[in-house]
Amino acid sequence: MTDASRAALRRTELTTTGSLAAIFALRMFGLFMLLPVFAVYGAELDGATPLLIGTAIGAYGLMQALLQIPFGMLSDRFGRRPLLLIGLLLFVVGGAVAALSDSIHGVILGRALQGAGAIASVIMALIGDVVSEQRRTRAMALIGMAVGSSFILALILGPLLARWLGLGGLFWFTVVLGLVAMLVAVWVPSPRVRSSEPLPAGQRFRTVLGDPVLRRLDVGILVLHMTMTASFVVLPQLLKQRLGLALEQHSLLYLGVLVGGFLAMVPLIIAAERRGAMPIKRVAVGLLIVAEILLALAGHTLWHFVLALFVYFMAFNLLEALLPSLVGRAAPAGTRGTAMGVYSTSQFLGVFIGGQLGGALYQWVGAEAVFMGCAIIAVGWLLYLRGMGELPKLDNRVIHLASAQDWDLAASRLRSVPGVLEAVVVAEQRLALLKVDNKSLDEDALTALSAEVREPRA
Repeated sequence: MTDASRAALRRTELTTTGSLAAIFALRMFGLFMLLPVFAVYGAELDGATPLLIGTAIGAYGLMQALLQIPFGMLSDRFGRRPLLLIGLLLFVVGGAVAALSDSIHGVILGRALQGAGAIASVIMALIGDVVSEQRRTRAMALIGMAVGSSFILALILGPLLARWLGLGGLFWFTVVLGLVAMLVAVWVPSPRVRSSEPLPAGQRFRTVLGDPVLRRLDVGILVLHMTMTASFVVLPQLLKQRLGLALEQHSLLYLGVLVGGFLAMVPLIIAAERRGAMPIKRVAVGLLIVAEILLALAGHTLWHFVLALFVYFMAFNLLEALLPSLVGRAAPAGTRGTAMGVYSTSQFLGVFIGGQLGGALYQWVGAEAVFMGCAIIAVGWLLYLRGMGELPKLDNRVIHLASAQDWDLAASRLRSVPGVLEAVVVAEQRLALLKVDNKSLDEDALTALSAEVREPRA
């Protein structure tokens, strides 16, 4: 490849990553900014009850969970850009339906339509299509930063915009954000679809669903978003009723605890890099339990809520950073995209369950029951992590195989190399997908064996 070709490829990768990060951020900001205000404004809708308010908050999560995988599979067949545009159009239509509704049931329908545009899997697939393996981790990190930033801004700006626009105006604002995202999507490259994971779909799903480490991580993200959504079904009402805080004052509170929680998280992230992620992950789940108990005991005192939310956001941000990276490391060779799809589905399913759980407990038992219920669920998560060891930092390698050989023997020989933990052969494409531990890998042995089994270059 010439220098000009490499430069063109880098420009394409940068443009694509930036565009997709913008689409993701615009869409998620539109969804997140309702989270800190809907419990207050939703109570004024016709037919509203705490349970139905929780349903409205979580409805988009249910649709996301159901449609992530179908959207990804349809994009394999019809192309990424058409599915991006269809998903964003559903988001726009859902926002309009909710904005025009005076009843809680109409808002639930609108939120469900917004969630039906399940484009996260399409965006991840497009990253795999366009961005080279060497830069893909950075691309995913940029998208993760965009989503995290949209979450923080939404918690801060949501109450301010709600005071200015009202609930209907917020939904119209999501419509505008969706239309802007559609304009960005028009300029996203639309390459010929190719599978970034050549293993058959059935084999990938069986492998991912049968992996005990991935199951623990999927349960973890489900519990994290379940407890987050359940807590926010109650929290805005408590800040208003018990402390007398107007919604715009909620923004200042969230800003302070988010910044403080982020700064406190940084040393733990550094410790995770040095000492391993699993001990820090257990610490983070422990902090989540403490935060939920503190929220249950907060009463009518402002500094109790400040302390509880500071601990909560420190734990939440830390787990949001750790869990996706652990999924990427734990995913067996040739299944990373599928593993991330199941992970995303678990995340959005947690949003739906959390909305239902929070609304039901708040309506039938009380606010404290919501937080204590979340704490008990988090204790179950912590117990479920017992026996989960530290994951090695692995690298993926691809070897193009010669056609005239015994595939099972080739895979067996590759697995015999010290440091090669997995070797999956895809006979139809004459590929060997390897997962290697660079610390223990015998590079010389792998190079020598690769030369024997590799497809000769013309």
